[in-house]
Amino acid sequence: MLNPQEFVECLKRNDVGFFTGVPDSLLKEFCSCVAHASRPGEHVIAANEGGAVALALGYHLATRNIPLVYLQNSGLGNVVNPLLSLVDEDVYSVPMLIVIGWRGEPGVHDEPQHKKQGRVMVPMLEAMKIPYSVLGADLDHAETIVNDAVTHVRKTGSPFALVIKKGTFSAYATPRLEKAHFSLSREQAIQHVLDVLGERDVVVSTTGMPSREVYEYRTKRGGGHQRDFLTVGGMGHASQIALGIALQRPKRAVYCLDGDGAFLMHMGGVTLVGTLNPNNFKHIVLNNGAHDSVGGQPTVALDIDLLGIARAAGYARVARARTEPELRSCLQDLKCSPGPSLLEIQIRCGARKDLGRPETTPIQNKNAFMDFLEPAE
Repeated sequence: MLNPQEFVECLKRNDVGFFTGVPDSLLKEFCSCVAHASRPGEHVIAANEGGAVALALGYHLATRNIPLVYLQNSGLGNVVNPLLSLVDEDVYSVPMLIVIGWRGEPGVHDEPQHKKQGRVMVPMLEAMKIPYSVLGADLDHAETIVNDAVTHVRKTGSPFALVIKKGTFSAYATPRLEKAHFSLSREQAIQHVLDVLGERDVVVSTTGMPSREVYEYRTKRGGGHQRDFLTVGGMGHASQIALGIALQRPKRAVYCLDGDGAFLMHMGGVTLVGTLNPNNFKHIVLNNGAHDSVGGQPTVALDIDLLGIARAAGYARVARARTEPELRSCLQDLKCSPGPSLLEIQIRCGARKDLGRPETTPIQNKNAFMDFLEPAE
């Protein structure tokens, strides 16, 4: 396997001095190494992948040096516009390396939301005329690829992609960062939320661990899964899915279970919630200050005022809970008060190692959920 520290050192020997992106589970060892080995200003975890490309462009403008953007291939759609309308050699001609985790690689088992992306990733790169190489576990081979990639971007003033297969990087030991310790786990918080909901209330849960925990708790309780839309892909879009439902079903309370990384990724959505003012919209942000589903890399969500942002965007009510008694009280207020409302639940990082995955397909989930949304006779 490829030692991530040796790979990062190889990049730095080639004068790649700035790293930015959105963490990915396939790249978590690389991301951990970059975070640990970088000096202040050399590494920024971006809110979304398109923003990472813009940060990298700004770095190049200021230094003339080569930046690196990392992402899961599910974020490739977020970078198409800035890559083609800014970075491309026909526009600003910016040399840039792009490291992409290959989720859904054909022939490699993965979750349903990654399969199509895995199949079309290479054709997408080819359609954008972005050259690429697939990295294996051989450092000598990787060093040759990096040397060739850097030579290409310097010569052409255009990006080059390094595609990372599953299992490429060996483990990188670094302390797991946690900004604060809270008494509640995410799973406990979700269970408290589900316990107070009515039979006709609607749940839209964000991608990653939250949807898995919603599904597992519903299974444990034996109440079925028809009330929950499990947003297994499309990180950052759960709140707008929930908003679309809330606008069309104004008599149904719609609860969006969001993560802090997802909330930050497309935060402009809260302005629509506030201005459209659906009083049945209940926005719950499970905030552990980390991209917990892909390795625990930090977000800035515990360093900013999420309640102030929601209030300024037009949410009618905002609240924060850190303990079980606070959560119970806040949930009763959330349930009984008109929205749009935002409840931030500050939680600790981590999940059970034996946490399962949904056994129903996304299509089955969608169909059962749509039947549940039908107006009662």
